[in-house]
Amino acid sequence: MKLVSLCPSLTELVFDLGVGDALVGRTKFCVHPQGQVEAVERVGGTKNPKVDRIIALAPDLVLMNEEENRVEDAAALRAAGLEVHSSMPRTVAETSAMVREIADRVGAAGRGRDLAAAIDAEGARVSAAAAGRPPVRYAYLIWWEPMMVAGGGTFIEGILAAAGGVNVFATATERYPTISPESLERQAVDAVLLSSEPFPFAQRHVEQLADTTKIPPARFRLVDGELLSWHGSRTVAGLRYAGELMASLRAG
Repeated sequence: MKLVSLCPSLTELVFDLGVGDALVGRTKFCVHPQGQVEAVERVGGTKNPKVDRIIALAPDLVLMNEEENRVEDAAALRAAGLEVHSSMPRTVAETSAMVREIADRVGAAGRGRDLAAAIDAEGARVSAAAAGRPPVRYAYLIWWEPMMVAGGGTFIEGILAAAGGVNVFATATERYPTISPESLERQAVDAVLLSSEPFPFAQRHVEQLADTTKIPPARFRLVDGELLSWHGSRTVAGLRYAGELMASLRAG
């Protein structure tokens, strides 16, 4: 079997399922697992893949994500006769289901079942630990200029919800809405989470936002974006991280 993955977290998943040798193409953003993924040909980016090159590679399956990748690229690949598996998990349960489905398709059903079971078990553990505890109202920033946050129906919201987080921008009309410092200040957040990706927030942004919004600096937290947004292989560790993060925010 020959595979092409156009989503970084799915590329990592393929390796962790033990079928990394089947990958013949990946995006330039597919950087994990380091030391292994570098041997796989790069076929463009997530939003601008080299469709003609992917077709020429003649993969048996192309793995895509409905949020990371464009509908028109998936359509072009299907029109060329390639099989495309496109997913977009938003919750812990949807993530474990996706892992099982992809694992079955690439001939790694056993490993897929084990990983999916681990995801479900960690999700249950983290949710049980958060049960009865005060919810944490948060805003999760993904971009600086313009300032953008994770809205409702995102995987980020799903993994933090499992740990007792409440997204103050969940009702926004866009999945990743642009906001102003004033709108952030009005939300009465318990925490403002500044992700390490896709924008690499740093301490200087904490200082600027605290000054602009008058939100106390202690309510800002730099967080690991890969653990909180890469669905698949990292979800077990991501759930554990989310649980620890919410517990520390409750503790002040």
